Amino acid sequence: MNDLDYSRASAEAAPTPIVIAPQPVLRQTARLVKPEDMKALQATLPGMFAAMYQAPGIGLAAPQVGISQRYVLVDLGEEEERQPMVLINPEILTESEVLTPREEGCLSLPNQYAEVVRPEAVRVRYTSVTGETCEREVDGLLATCIQHEIDHLDGILFVDHLSTLRRNMIMRRLAKEQKLKRH
Repeated sequence: MNDLDYSRASAEAAPTPIVIAPQPVLRQTARLVKPEDMKALQATLPGMFAAMYQAPGIGLAAPQVGISQRYVLVDLGEEEERQPMVLINPEILTESEVLTPREEGCLSLPNQYAEVVRPEAVRVRYTSVTGETCEREVDGLLATCIQHEIDHLDGILFVDHLSTLRRNMIMRRLAKEQKLKRH
């Protein structure tokens, strides 16, 4: 199966529950995916795509569903024309000197948004679900999304790119909203 097959399988899958900050798994450095992990990893993909699409979101990292392994999903496509990518053990090889501010949010910090400045373009190397090593030059929103998801693999949240004051405001607001949601 390829990325699109796993994306399509999400229509029949139960969405995997998304972990909300401050869960510890979101602050851990995820371990590399090994060849023996592939079968289990592939089994998680339809549920992860289902969760991402239902949210709705454009990216989801394994730690966000409680799995401390280095893989992410991204899909900037609309429902009628999906463009799913699964990046296993992704690493950024180069980044542009040009920086671009873009509003970011996160499925693990629901309803929280802030402008984050990141490189406009990156070159990323990763393993595909079919086991191929791939390198891809990406820019714009896709570059931002991939950098955001790779941050998750290193225990970094988008709020960590903000001032301490701004980060604390967002985290307090999130905690308050989550507390109200539970009552």
